[in-house]
Amino acid sequence: MGWAVLFLSLASTAQAAVITRLPGKARVIALTLDACEGPTRAALDHPIVSYLHEQAVPFTVFMGGRFARDNAEAVRALAGDVNVEIENHSFSHLQDMRKLTDEQIRAEVDRAQAIIKSITGRTTRLFRFPAGRTDERTTAVVEAMGYKVVHWRFASGDPDPALSAASILSDTLSRVRAGDVLIFHINGRGVHTLEVLSELIPTLRQRGYSFMRLDQVL
Repeated sequence: MGWAVLFLSLASTAQAAVITRLPGKARVIALTLDACEGPTRAALDHPIVSYLHEQAVPFTVFMGGRFARDNAEAVRALAGDVNVEIENHSFSHLQDMRKLTDEQIRAEVDRAQAIIKSITGRTTRLFRFPAGRTDERTTAVVEAMGYKVVHWRFASGDPDPALSAASILSDTLSRVRAGDVLIFHINGRGVHTLEVLSELIPTLRQRGYSFMRLDQVL
């Protein structure tokens, strides 16, 4: 099973409370980028940040607590951009939070929030489960903490080295619809992310789409 197909199937297991599209019918897109660490440390992809800043594209970063802690200076600078929203992606980025107890889930969310706020001064209110793996219980635990859970309708597949930039771009352009939440990565593991975004953003704008941060519409 390919990376994009895997993520799409995982997202389909989420409950109705999980947001995968923006409300309304306006030709608006939410560009979201995940910033997290796996087994090894990761760093902010500065060329992507620079491109989005130059193009004045509003976007939302779902950030892991460990990532924020290990990249504090870069995260603080990122938070200074009015077009950037930073939200919660758990502390450890465990691949399946369904295996955690309710208490452990709350600890993952709270720890990430505490670190992000200490660096940026911002309070997170949206949450994204690592790999999109959630169920009714885990979603309910996070919602009871005051969060909205936001995933995606389809995945870009940008961490998959088997996918070319052209294939990611073509697939995204063929599937994107008004109100979509697009998911890419900004942690150095998106193989062709910058190349794709540099073509995708102007093309979507030419098609009449505009971009908004999630906190502007949710």
